[in-house]
Amino acid sequence: MTEETIQLLTPQDCLVAVMVAVSASDEDIRTAELVKIQNAVNMLPIFAEYDADRIPAVSRTVFDLFEQEDGLDALFGLVCDILPERLFETCYALACDVAAADGTLNDNELRLLEEIRYELNVERLHAAAIERGSRARHMV
Repeated sequence: MTEETIQLLTPQDCLVAVMVAVSASDEDIRTAELVKIQNAVNMLPIFAEYDADRIPAVSRTVFDLFEQEDGLDALFGLVCDILPERLFETCYALACDVAAADGTLNDNELRLLEEIRYELNVERLHAAAIERGSRARHMV
């Protein structure tokens, strides 16, 4: 990834990138997860001015990063550099919603959520509340 690409990323791109990363973490991107990402972009105020046509490019960036040895670290570096701290919990909440969208959480998704929580320094009590909310929204 070039320096120019990094400079073009917005905070909203970072949110999308984390959601895509969670969806791709188990190497099985499910329709429910893609719908959850699209719905978040279409409905949430943080994305009011966001161009949804950027999602494929952001997704490609995530996939390119995942092909690199330290790609996940690079993704977290980008997110932490670009995303304002006030949106860290929002980012974690979106990640949890995508992980829960298909009704199951596998080990890869759980590990990635744990890593996101750590990298974004989301307090454990806050994380538990966010996780509980995601679980409640996706119960069947």
